[in-house]
Amino acid sequence: MIETILDLDRYPLDREGTPEWQRLVGESKAALAANGMFNLEGFLRPGMAEKAVAEIRPVMDTRSHIHRRMHNIYFKPSIPELSPDHPALRKVETISHTVCADQIPGSTVLSIYEYAPLVRFLAATMDKPHLYVMQDPLARANVMGYRAGEALNWHFDRSEFTTTLLLQAPERGGDFEYRTDLRSDDNPNYDGVAKLLEGRDPEAKILRIKAGTLNVFRGKNTAHRVTTVEGNRERMIAVFSYYERPGVMFTDEERIGFYGRAA
Repeated sequence: MIETILDLDRYPLDREGTPEWQRLVGESKAALAANGMFNLEGFLRPGMAEKAVAEIRPVMDTRSHIHRRMHNIYFKPSIPELSPDHPALRKVETISHTVCADQIPGSTVLSIYEYAPLVRFLAATMDKPHLYVMQDPLARANVMGYRAGEALNWHFDRSEFTTTLLLQAPERGGDFEYRTDLRSDDNPNYDGVAKLLEGRDPEAKILRIKAGTLNVFRGKNTAHRVTTVEGNRERMIAVFSYYERPGVMFTDEERIGFYGRAA
């Protein structure tokens, strides 16, 4: 039962249209406008994050895909208007372990991802008429693991917004660092990007969140990363993919690039 997993007393997703639901939507929209994100701390009831981790752990330890790549902040081989040695194109390294949705059928993570009131709530916070779960059996929901010495490095998201649920925080490191509106749709701000990559941007911020927190983040023009994890406890986070149209699938090429397999 979803009410044993999610704190629906604190976050009334199941009471759509009520004053308390409208209040939560309004507060979330205000935070999005001000900070480019909102956080629902304690979204999971006590013990549920640990339960989700226990379900995923055997797969993460034995069958997760190791994603290791050197990349620039754009995840592109080049930018036509920049020389290859431009500081905005400096290379950084990302290392993570990925578990795909098809590896965790019946899991707590998938039951949360597919919970229709959550999907409708997210649509309301983003001023979208509808959002839909992804049809792709691998990509619809992923769990990312970061072990000691591993990190998700600086990048911009391709999608307008990203929904994540932190399942386990590491002992040290693994913080979410971001720079709000570093670029815009009509201004790439390459000099500003270079300044961030060189560690000289005073507006970069660090967010430390607790396990069980749902985070919704506009990452298309806000640069962000997960700092290097330290210690023996893995950082584990679920990533939920929703779209404005139904039936979205990755191509075989995209699946192989992200997960090392097409099916």
